[in-house]
Formats: sequence, structure tokens, C-alpha cells
Amino acid sequence: MNPELLEPTAPTRPVILDVNGLVAEHGTNRVVNGVSFQIEEGEFVTLLGPSGCGKTTTLRCVAGLHRAAGGSISIDNRLVADARTHVRPEHRALNMVFQSYALWPHMTVSQNIAYGLKAQKVVKTEIGPRVEEVLELVGLSGYGKRSASQLSGGQQQRVVLARGLATRPRLLLLDEPLSNLDSELRSRMRTEIHTLQRSLGLTTLYVTHDRAEALALSDRVIVLRDGVVQQVGPPGVLYDKPVNRFVAEALGPVNVLRGVVIEAGRSPAAQLTGVEGAPTIPIAAEVHAVTAGQEIEVLLRPEAMTLAPAGLLGADEFPATVKVVEFLGNRTEVTCTAGSSDFKIDLDGRPVGIERGDMVNVSLRKERAVSAPSWQPVG
Repeated sequence: MNPELLEPTAPTRPVILDVNGLVAEHGTNRVVNGVSFQIEEGEFVTLLGPSGCGKTTTLRCVAGLHRAAGGSISIDNRLVADARTHVRPEHRALNMVFQSYALWPHMTVSQNIAYGLKAQKVVKTEIGPRVEEVLELVGLSGYGKRSASQLSGGQQQRVVLARGLATRPRLLLLDEPLSNLDSELRSRMRTEIHTLQRSLGLTTLYVTHDRAEALALSDRVIVLRDGVVQQVGPPGVLYDKPVNRFVAEALGPVNVLRGVVIEAGRSPAAQLTGVEGAPTIPIAAEVHAVTAGQEIEVLLRPEAMTLAPAGLLGADEFPATVKVVEFLGNRTEVTCTAGSSDFKIDLDGRPVGIERGDMVNVSLRKERAVSAPSWQPVG
């Protein structure tokens, strides 16, 4: 495996957060196992993975809410955690936005935001202006005297963000902050977080299981599985060149087909098995080394394939049968079967004349197939 796909390049800006070989446990269960990464100043980095992968525990270790059992955490070149050291959360120059809003219902919006400032013993004369400043930043000017309990979900989320920004942290931590919102509001808040983070240059560590959030918000994504880092890199790199099937599926829908390597070397290629007449498919040579005759899983994104009505087959086409047609608004998802393989194809809009049971010609979009397919050995 090419280590460049797992290891970050040398930092070009000051490193705000340095996590090195982090180990964390819940009782006798090790949930974070040797996690390492850095976040540069102004960078937005996302920990992505399913429930139980260790992403929230990693975040809580950074926040100081969970003790590290091994490894180390440094913020602004200051050691805050290792097996012997544990700096309290309030002394780590960070702030955290929780999945639950954690607002005081009996307090006003301004009082909720001012709470952290008072805890940090900020001068009284400075608290009011700071509260007004962050309320304006999150679009809630004039809401300061309202009760937090009278706000909508989206407004409450903005108050939580404002509270996180008021202390001017060197590092902002967000633990699935949009998971309690409906899909439309979640999309709007995602855009607002993105705009706010970019405009303020906030150094941010974000936790989510939602790949849309990871793709849309992140400068880099860290994919975790069972407490172990699978791959680190920009969202587009992980989407187009995943190191394994787990990463591919974490970043988006993918067709998993069986194949056999027919060409190794500098330009490796595979032939799909169980798909009569399937074309030769380029595979990502930089991910793993391969040998001719090796059985592999070929991973193809739905948008890397297209279809046309059945007819004379071209050089890079193979026949298939339409199994399911699903209209999803701005796109249509077509499930096809060829030989022993089923696969999904994404088409723009609402194509006319494609029905269940139709025979079609399937082809690969070569400009996507060169980079998008990745693979892993079978077994």
C-alpha cells in the first residue's frame, strides 16, 4: 500500500492539533487504537465512520473529557494528554459543540452565550460586546433577550455555535452537531457552518457519520474503522482513490464487482468475472501492488457507468438487463444485472424510455474509470 495515501504531507501552516498514537479505552475495551493526525491552523478536518468506530471518543480525548490510555495530544505545541498527563478541558484553549444542544432552558440566549465567558473570568465590560458580536455572526442579532427554550431547532443550533465562538478558541470541536435536525435544515446549517468556518479561519475538528457533511465541509477527512485510521486525505482523493472497500463505501455509493487482474506493472487492468463481454477496466496502481491472475474486488462508482438502449455493442460496452428504475428527483438510479452481477448506475434527471426488463448496453466513462475504480484483493 502506498503510504502517501495514509500519511499527511509536511505541514505548510502552524500545527494547532497534533494527535500521535492515541489509545483510548472504555473499561477493558480498546476503542481507539494508535490514531495519529495533525490539524493545521484554519483547517477543517472531519472524523468519519460508523457508530462505534472511535470517532467521538477521539474527539472527547482531544477535549479532555476522556483520558488517553496511550499516545499523546498536543495543542499549539503544548502537551495536554498522554498516559501520565491530563490537562483539564477548561485549560486547553478549545471549545466543543455537542450533539445535544446543552442549552440552559431557564436562561436567555445572551446568558447562555455569556456562561462560558464568565467561566473563563472574562472582564464584565467585555462580555456584552462579545455576545453581540457572535450573535451577529450567526445571524441572531436581536435574539439575545429571548428564552433559549422558545427557539426553533435551527436557532438553538446557532446559539450553540455562538457560544462556542464567543470564547475565541484556538480549536473548535463539533460532535455531530446537525444530527438532530431535519434534512432541509441540516443542509442549510451545513452551508452556514461552512461559510462561518471559512470566513473566520477557524481550526475545526468535526465528527460525523454523514458522508455528505464530510464531503461538503472538509479540507481533509479521516476515515476510522474499529478505532484504527483507514485513510486520511482531501475528500476528492478519498472518493476517487479509496485504499479499500470500507473507505469507498464510507464516502459514497459503490458497486462491488469481482474481477481478475489481466495486466500488472505500471498500467494494471482487470477483467470483470461473471459479466459476459465486460471491457477491460483500469485499476488504481498506486493503491496496492497486483499480480496477473489475482482475483480482486473492483469498486466502481455509479456515476462511472452509463447505459444506452440495446444495440450493436461497442468495444467498451457489455449487455445488461434493467432490474429496477428509481426516480430520485435530480437523478435516476438504475439497477442492472449482467451475468451473476448486479450494479447501480446514476443518470442525470429523468431519462425517458428506460423500463424494468429492458435490455441495455452498459459502458464505462473512461475519464472516470481511470481514477474512480479502486479495488482490493479477494480473501
